Amino acid sequence: AKTVDGTKIMVMGNIGTPADAPRVLEYGAEGVGLFRTEFLFQDRDQEPDEQEQFEAYVEAAKAMNGNPVIIRTLDIGGDKPVKYLETPVEENPFLGERGVRFCMARPELFRTQLRALLRAASEEDIWIMFPMISGVEELEGVLAFQAEVREGLLSEGVKIAEKIKTGIMIEVPSAVAEAEKLGAICDFFSIGTNDLTQYVMAADRGNKSVAKICDSLNPAVLRMIKMTCDAAKTCGIEVGMCGELAGNPKASALLLGLGLDELSMSGPSIPEVKEAIRAVSMDDCRALAEKALATKSGDEVRELF
Repeated sequence: AKTVDGTKIMVMGNIGTPADAPRVLEYGAEGVGLFRTEFLFQDRDQEPDEQEQFEAYVEAAKAMNGNPVIIRTLDIGGDKPVKYLETPVEENPFLGERGVRFCMARPELFRTQLRALLRAASEEDIWIMFPMISGVEELEGVLAFQAEVREGLLSEGVKIAEKIKTGIMIEVPSAVAEAEKLGAICDFFSIGTNDLTQYVMAADRGNKSVAKICDSLNPAVLRMIKMTCDAAKTCGIEVGMCGELAGNPKASALLLGLGLDELSMSGPSIPEVKEAIRAVSMDDCRALAEKALATKSGDEVRELF
């Protein structure tokens, strides 16, 4: 979708299975901004093998007719247990072994998924995204592991594309603080507002008594989004958003003003968000973002819409 003054914003779909891909395309998605791979691992007795994963990734990408598909590596932890993986029982799963922490602690599981992803990304326009990155050293470790998996495939004579876009979810405050250093070694950011909000506000989004504090429009969260977008611009990389906030058409102008290039959401939200983008100019969006950052609460931000 394009703003009144011609700035192009990618409006993409979030999907949970390959069958969702044609559906988001029907709603007008210009790609997939988040393909959650958990479905492959859940509700079964053993982990999916490399070929099954490869076929699922290629199927989703083929359904998108050449538009990019961003696939997030397995994002589970104590709050989303998988029986055969012996997910840890943790007192505080949101601060425990989840996302890449979980996968790096299980290298064989991670290797199988990365092999499937690298093969699929050599055939289709697939980008790889790592969740729950909390710092530069951690990302360097993950990228080194991916490079090792790639070398393994090449040594077996498997053709792997020269350049495969690799990015990270920004959902931990430490990643925002180090965003410029992270952006120097990856190809794109995608802001996961649901988790980012609960980590910034120290409020569990599933807990009714603090639900009001866990507000993605709180100016503290908006400032984190702006810092991430500014860092991405400095590094010359793209920055998107795939949390619930991205699918709120009332917030679209604000998000563009904060600096987002891409918004990804569930299919039904796509037409309204596109409509909202086509109704605004970037100058208005930036002015709105400035006002929002000066407020004292999420409710004050809502009054600006």
